[in-house]
Amino acid sequence: MTQHVKIIVIAVAALVVVLVVYGVYTFVEEPGNATSQVPSSFTVNGRSYDFTYTATTPAERAAGLMNTRVTNTTTMLFAFPSSGQWSFWMYDTNTSLDIIWVSATGNSGHVVYAVTSAQPCYNSGACTVYTPTAEANFVIEAKAGFAAANEIAVGADIQFG
Repeated sequence: MTQHVKIIVIAVAALVVVLVVYGVYTFVEEPGNATSQVPSSFTVNGRSYDFTYTATTPAERAAGLMNTRVTNTTTMLFAFPSSGQWSFWMYDTNTSLDIIWVSATGNSGHVVYAVTSAQPCYNSGACTVYTPTAEANFVIEAKAGFAAANEIAVGADIQFG
């Protein structure tokens, strides 16, 4: 191999490495900690609920409800530092969940996207990733059936307390 060809091969290899590192960085980059006051409860359609769990840091959001016993009264709030199209999956979650994306300002917001009865997944390489079509700064998870039982759908108003 000539010196010129070696340089081209090294340059191409370096470019590939840079692109892979950039791709991994942008894919795994987590939003930081929630910076505003995090609600402890919410009201929708005249019914109020306390959040059983909250996730305000990247580590808490990554853990979510994995390996947690979820009951009919379990609700979890994921709070983000800014609005975005935050994706969720069901890896190591022990039951089906409703996932509700909420865009809020202050103490009020509205549902911008919802997935009902998202199924558990135990093979991280084959889990469905749920990505909303609209930006939200909060996501609520509850046992499957919660959204239907409380008439929660896109457009529903939510008050936080």
